[in-house]
Amino acid sequence: MKNLIANVIFADMPKDYEGLVRLFPLRPLYDKADLENATEIADAMAGHDFSKDQEDYFVVLTTMIDQYERVNVPQPRRKHDPLGNLIFLTEQHQMNASDLGRLLGQRELGSKLLRGERELSKAHIRKLANHFHVSPAMFM
Repeated sequence: MKNLIANVIFADMPKDYEGLVRLFPLRPLYDKADLENATEIADAMAGHDFSKDQEDYFVVLTTMIDQYERVNVPQPRRKHDPLGNLIFLTEQHQMNASDLGRLLGQRELGSKLLRGERELSKAHIRKLANHFHVSPAMFM
């Protein structure tokens, strides 16, 4: 299917479900063009106040888009970042490097960890996971 939908404007869209289906039938998405067409409609609708029929249509349309993307669009793998997680958690808990060092039993250790000069030991990971109430995997 070619990309047939272009420059859709929400104000010009039908308010009833049947009219929306005539504009863009709710059928399985089979290829990139189907995805682009569906996304064009969803983008035009996003952020507006819907009628009940528009809301129902939008839910089904975005579910179809999500399903297609989960199967067909490769998702980038996040780089696991233990140091970034540690920095984030200390900032969220308003801890400085000295606070972190004291928590781990050695005041000067906090700044070395936060600068990436030292790595966390298993004992440090256990203490941090317990203190922040997170999985130890965040620091591995």
